[in-house]
Amino acid sequence: MSRQPVLLIVDDEKPTREGLRLALEADFDVFLAANLAEATAVLQNENVDIVLTDLRLGSDSGMDVLNVALALPHPPLAVMMTAYGSVDSAVEAMRRGAWHFVTKPLNLDEVDMLLKRGLRSRSLEVENRELKQVVDEKRSLKNLIGKSPALATTIDRIEQVAPTRATVLIEGESGTGKEVVAHTIHQLSGRPAAKFVIVHCAALSPQLLESELFGHEKGAFTGAAQRRLGRFEQADGGTIFLDEIGEVDASTQVKLLRVLSERTIERVGSNNPIKVDVRVIAATNKSLRRLVDSGTFREDLYFRLNVVRIEMPPLRERGEDIVLLAGAFQQEFAKENKRPTKSLSSEALRLMRSYSWPGNVRELRTAIEHGVVMCNADTIGVEHLPDFLTGRAATEAADYDSVAKEMQNRLATVTDLNLNALEKRVIGEALAKAGGNRTVAAGLLGISRRTLQRKLKDSGHF
Repeated sequence: MSRQPVLLIVDDEKPTREGLRLALEADFDVFLAANLAEATAVLQNENVDIVLTDLRLGSDSGMDVLNVALALPHPPLAVMMTAYGSVDSAVEAMRRGAWHFVTKPLNLDEVDMLLKRGLRSRSLEVENRELKQVVDEKRSLKNLIGKSPALATTIDRIEQVAPTRATVLIEGESGTGKEVVAHTIHQLSGRPAAKFVIVHCAALSPQLLESELFGHEKGAFTGAAQRRLGRFEQADGGTIFLDEIGEVDASTQVKLLRVLSERTIERVGSNNPIKVDVRVIAATNKSLRRLVDSGTFREDLYFRLNVVRIEMPPLRERGEDIVLLAGAFQQEFAKENKRPTKSLSSEALRLMRSYSWPGNVRELRTAIEHGVVMCNADTIGVEHLPDFLTGRAATEAADYDSVAKEMQNRLATVTDLNLNALEKRVIGEALAKAGGNRTVAAGLLGISRRTLQRKLKDSGHF
């Protein structure tokens, strides 16, 4: 079944609540609350589309319900109920953000028509926002800073897959920006005004993750005091981003496979299938193919997730992007910390270029924020950068220079009749020291990456 709009009725008089439920439950998924506390619980746990609340709730006020509703990330429409003598209060509620008001005694047919008109109005607002965002959707690529060939390849794939409905798997080391890529795909999807819901799979136990993803019914387990919508229902019409998908347990993998194949979910404690219109983007800092081979990840789920694979390159393979990223982060953190915008010294930039960045872009952000905060001079220098960068980078640079000189000397002395064999041996040692990274190996040998690629191709052994 498709999702009905969710209506929350708040009134301290039980006959009024129940009468409204009977009149409206054919067209709405109705929740009832008698006071502010009950209304707040529903608003925080359900994806409410409309709140219909009385202005007077015993010791509570409908204005407080309005404030809680409008403070939500995606606030519902709010309609106030009031007696004839309190119309001024209803007008004040509209000034604060309520959509409309109705007077008691209620005409149930008029209430039904008003609520449906409100939903149509909200739908038109969403469409207008989507049209506006589609016009300048390309701006969402601004968060992917850089001009390196590795990043250019990633951007090409993003632009190709984003307008489609295809499921996307993003792989890359921690800190490379996988969540930024997921959000960019959503922004370029054609429905950017829809919800973008993030689930950090590694942060939840298997039991909590299942409830978080699919929701649960009241009484489904100890502590389930009321029904709760899961993240898939919350993301209906939009995108769900499953971060660290490789950490999901076997039982939840089976249920995710059903979502991807049938586009339906079942809340914990229920056997009723609910259709969801959700685009799935998953990310992992591990190789899902290797997890499949090791038997810890389902192969059929892997194929469902891996419709289009996007690899985020590590920062060490994006040397030419480090300066651009550092400049962008410097401006960001200067504004955030109310500091003047400053340039980085040539020594600081050279140090950053020589560092391997095991934490990738996230680590670079940390280093630049540290420099912005600690710098009182006109230029951010090496002395303003964090110790993890200045100490380790200097060691790595020295080690790199030592190994590079050794490799270059050995390559330069290859002059005997076994030149090809010796050259292969030296290149092999360089690749081993570089951990298979051809860019680093080329630097150790003192040759360009293109030259190294040609030598590898000519040798036929690498």
